[in-house]
Amino acid sequence: SSLCTPALVVDIDKVKKNAERMSKHYKELGVQLRPHMKTHKTECADIMTGGSRRCIVVSTLAEACFYADYGFDDILFAYSVPFDKAIHTAEGAELTGVYAHCGNTYNCKGVEQIQAVAQETSTLTLQFMELKAVGITCKSSIGSTPSCSHPVKDMAQLSEVHPGNYVFYVQQSMIGSCSLEDVAVRVLTRVIGHCPHRNQLLIDCGWTGLLSMTQEHGRVEPISGKLDYSKYPLGTMLRLIPYHSCATAAMHPIYYVHCKDRLVGKWTPTRGW
Repeated sequence: SSLCTPALVVDIDKVKKNAERMSKHYKELGVQLRPHMKTHKTECADIMTGGSRRCIVVSTLAEACFYADYGFDDILFAYSVPFDKAIHTAEGAELTGVYAHCGNTYNCKGVEQIQAVAQETSTLTLQFMELKAVGITCKSSIGSTPSCSHPVKDMAQLSEVHPGNYVFYVQQSMIGSCSLEDVAVRVLTRVIGHCPHRNQLLIDCGWTGLLSMTQEHGRVEPISGKLDYSKYPLGTMLRLIPYHSCATAAMHPIYYVHCKDRLVGKWTPTRGW
């Protein structure tokens, strides 16, 4: 209650549980887990790598520098080189692997659809293993948290997987990638107004805190029925589940880390490109 709102809060126990579950999946499959840092961009990487500080993916050079300075090694910069530039620099390049991001899993409805996309992506990626016949060793890897949360059998043939959002999750509870119990982040906000004519509460969190609604304010309304405003006096603290943790996290300069509602630390994400 002492935090200024809006504030992004992170449940460290759920983060650890999510990280351990994903790590267990791929240890059992015998596939290297190379977690992506783009969601949080913080020292949460220690948890995701089990303290090894090795084998991660980043989305910006700023992230790469941050983690290198923090003692991390084996950092993959996930940046697509334009095809014409790839041809121009081909003599100085070496093919080491093929990667596919099955982002269309975010449009799925349920585990069955997610696994169908994961299967298709894995099958296409694994075709490049045929290069071994002509003496070219080529690693194969795929990404997307939904597909990696529900691995299919053929994914055991991959070299690596690159999920990242799984430490926080969020909207993926709507598509079957996780349960609401797995969601590790919330945005704290306070009720600052009552709008009986619209059957809504006015809160101090708009799109700058959640990436939706108006810039500085948001509106909350019931799924059905009339709001009982006596339950939500001005100043009442609410916990909102964000739409997408990557976008929401990008709006906050500090993440407040808690364990059983006790503040245990702060994470400051690296910024810029």
